Amino acid sequence: MAVKAALALDCEIRPKSRFARKNYFYPDSPKGYQISQFDEPYSDHGHLDIAIGSDEAPKMKRARILRIHMEEDAGKNIHDLGSASIVDLNRAGVPLVEIVGEPDLASPQEAAEYLRTLREILVFLGINDGNLEEGSFRCDANVSIKPIGQTTLGTRVELKNINSFKFVERAIASEIERQKEVLEGGGRIVQETRGWDEKTGTTFTLRSKEAAQDYRYFPEPDLPPVILDEVFVARARAELPELPRVKRARFVAELGLTPYAAQVLTQHPRIAAFFEEAATLHLDAAHAGRVANFVQSEVLADVTTQGQKAVIPITAKQVADLIRLVDSGKISGKQAKELYAALRDRKSPPGVADVTVASLVSELGMAQVSDPKAIEEACAKAIEENPKQAEALRSGKAALFGFFVGQVMKATKGSANPQLVNDTLKRLLAAS
Repeated sequence: MAVKAALALDCEIRPKSRFARKNYFYPDSPKGYQISQFDEPYSDHGHLDIAIGSDEAPKMKRARILRIHMEEDAGKNIHDLGSASIVDLNRAGVPLVEIVGEPDLASPQEAAEYLRTLREILVFLGINDGNLEEGSFRCDANVSIKPIGQTTLGTRVELKNINSFKFVERAIASEIERQKEVLEGGGRIVQETRGWDEKTGTTFTLRSKEAAQDYRYFPEPDLPPVILDEVFVARARAELPELPRVKRARFVAELGLTPYAAQVLTQHPRIAAFFEEAATLHLDAAHAGRVANFVQSEVLADVTTQGQKAVIPITAKQVADLIRLVDSGKISGKQAKELYAALRDRKSPPGVADVTVASLVSELGMAQVSDPKAIEEACAKAIEENPKQAEALRSGKAALFGFFVGQVMKATKGSANPQLVNDTLKRLLAAS
């Protein structure tokens, strides 16, 4: 998983890397050191492209990645418990990857977009569930500022464990203002680690930040070097899935989706896979937009996601069958929505075949009326029962045409072929 993350971010993979001991005393690391990688990480020199600016005309910005290394997690210190603090050691020793960026992000908004894009890639890779609140995806933001016209950044301050994209923006913006006030008041920025208090909207000191030499790094004596041979790396590269940005571009170029629809349908890998399967089963790439519209307008409202999982109330085949019936004129768009609701509420238990769309159409008597004679009778009756509206329509009140369409659809319980209704009404109204 670590190698896949590095490859997806265009990092160079080192064939040999080594673990080190990072020595420090803090309650969340009871053994007094952390196993990490220091001067020999397994990957480095990658990048992440992010979209900045307006949604209508975004520009791409490349943010460099210095390195990705493996290490063990520490515990979690929990405060705000009255007079006591506790240490949760449940995650201590769990392996993780740390992705270290170069100082290329120039605003709180860019930092938040960087994290959103990174999270999206890791979720599509299947190696992270992207849960900020539970801590499986975490952010430490290093903030440093410089006077306009200077090229050297000032002393950096690290903000720890911010658990939402909104708070990332707010915490960085708050820290920028704090540092500006300190410098404008004649003070100096102290290198330290600070926390974020979302209640007050301010950062606060956690501990002074030690320099690398203060950690007394040395090679981990209990672990051998990590050897990543070419075959292993090639296999990991071959297993990489299509990444979100590439998938969106393909949905637009090959399936004719709008950029917005492509964005919505790639918000989660399971949703993207569901849409692609439905579009493929529909067997008509030219009409993939209809599948996309139906999934967005009807299905997504009932989809729930948690981490890598997504619960979707109907199958991709059922969606394809629904759209195919609409395309062939056998059911109307309104009936398709009603059928979807019926399918959603009849989800089959595990091991039982899902109800077919065709059988449900038959059971509910939903076949669209396309018999010209039946349609003509319904239209003639609507005109006969509403002579004043018919006369007003002929006198120029064109808006009343929709009234007559509604009367026919009401009489046929929404089963009449809309195009046939329109054509028949125009002909009868013009002739009488």
